Amino acid sequence: MPIEPPRSPWEFPPANRWPADDLIAVGAELHLGTVLAAYRQGLFPMEVEDHLGWWSPLERGVLPLDGLRVSRSLRRSVGRFEIRVDTAFEDVIDGCADPRREHGWITPAFRSAYVELHRLGWAHSVEAWRDGVLAGGLYGVAIGGLFAGESMFHRETDASKVALVGLVDLLRDEHSAARVIDVQWVTDHLAGLGVVGVPRETYLSRASVALGLPLPPAFAD
Repeated sequence: MPIEPPRSPWEFPPANRWPADDLIAVGAELHLGTVLAAYRQGLFPMEVEDHLGWWSPLERGVLPLDGLRVSRSLRRSVGRFEIRVDTAFEDVIDGCADPRREHGWITPAFRSAYVELHRLGWAHSVEAWRDGVLAGGLYGVAIGGLFAGESMFHRETDASKVALVGLVDLLRDEHSAARVIDVQWVTDHLAGLGVVGVPRETYLSRASVALGLPLPPAFAD
């Protein structure tokens, strides 16, 4: 089971005092207790103009477990890859942080924090392998029934999408209806996979319920 880090020295404002903006607060640091407290309150960290920002989008991107769109071609791709969990977390985060990728945001400080969260049992990778080679994957933070997706990458066509299919399969159980996959913002690419936008208040309500659920077995070992 995950190990709790020392408590955060910082406190976030309550949701009823948040601005009508995606950016809620600026400052603090990537203290592990602060990062986990943020996710538990519906926030996530991302830098803004060289400062650490804490975000909760007015329209939050979520992927309903029963809403994933798997095209015929993607279904064929699923059969070409092997899904693994937490066997190459650092390789996955490095793939996501590849400086050749446009709009990269994973700094060495972020890498260090999430690698440590992985060591403590909070951050996880879902990986797509083919012929013994890592072809793509995704990583995020799992707290109870909330999976807060952070980033994904691919080195072969559809590999990151196959990892997403794998994640959804891993989360399907008797608690599926209440589990939440958070992807932060809706993009055209993610919308094509079934991601929808929900109002911030709806997300916070659903996340509060999800946090009280047991971890999926794949992440509880």
